[in-house]
Amino acid sequence: MASWALSQPSGAAPAGRGVQAGVSAHAGAQAPGPLVQPAQLQALLQRGAALRIVDLREPDDYAAGHLPGAVDAPYARWRSGADNPGKLLPLDSFVHLVRSLGLRDTDQVVLVSAGGDPSDFGAPARVYWTLKWLGMRHLSILNGGMQSWKDAGLGGLQTATPRVQPSDFVAHPDDALLATRAQVLRAARAPEASRVLLDARPVAFWEGKAKAPAALAPGTIPGSVDFDNLRWFAQGGGALASPAVLRAIASGLPAQEQQARQTISFCNTGHWAATNWFVLSELLHRPGVRLYPGSMVDWSRHDEPMTQVPSRSDQLWAQLKQTWHSR
Repeated sequence: MASWALSQPSGAAPAGRGVQAGVSAHAGAQAPGPLVQPAQLQALLQRGAALRIVDLREPDDYAAGHLPGAVDAPYARWRSGADNPGKLLPLDSFVHLVRSLGLRDTDQVVLVSAGGDPSDFGAPARVYWTLKWLGMRHLSILNGGMQSWKDAGLGGLQTATPRVQPSDFVAHPDDALLATRAQVLRAARAPEASRVLLDARPVAFWEGKAKAPAALAPGTIPGSVDFDNLRWFAQGGGALASPAVLRAIASGLPAQEQQARQTISFCNTGHWAATNWFVLSELLHRPGVRLYPGSMVDWSRHDEPMTQVPSRSDQLWAQLKQTWHSR
């Protein structure tokens, strides 16, 4: 791989098109699925598949070495401000970003993160969801990100920044993927057999023993079920487990999830929740799975009903302990 990649003219191809654009990545057996393994991606690149690789790492990491043709699109560019990080950007902001990366709705896009730990997987999962919501359909995530690429002993990284030809992308939002705050409230009040509210956070958050800094109160949405996204990473590290293992893990979901008309995935800011959404919707093909982008930060800031909320004195005591341990 290293000798092949280094033989290509640096910066010769338009950004993200792969080193050669003559082979469609959608065609037949070459089309990658939602989750692509490092060796699969290497083979696609070596065959000259027309891929648009989007690197979500920090700019310094990108500059130190990235996959051939990858464009620099740090995860923070896809997120809102610190007061409500999971809130969707205005639609025109997303369109401007996608166009600036040269992406079109017919492109095969591969999302690459740093990898290395389960939480990092939320970045490509959230951007995958965002692009699919915007109307793109040919999307993949490199399982385990750049860490898995390096762990597999694959080289061929480049440091040159490719040229980008802006696209004329037009968004067609698919609201079947989105759960708004109002929809979540209706779901919380609906019979439990009709929906599943899936809390992707570590159990301490679900129990009200911890909260995100931007959330106004600890607790969870009434009627929600604890299903920490960490469960999907049975082998450790930042790569998802095999399909058979994922199916076995999913058997631990509430029985009604199999028949429910909708499953709404949430967390603190729609980051961990994106992993639950990705596995259930894209890999296990469960119908009716939606993501609540703003999640508990958005929910708590709009004074919506919550459960598992500790008393005020308990909250103050928890803050004091946190302050003490942080010294």
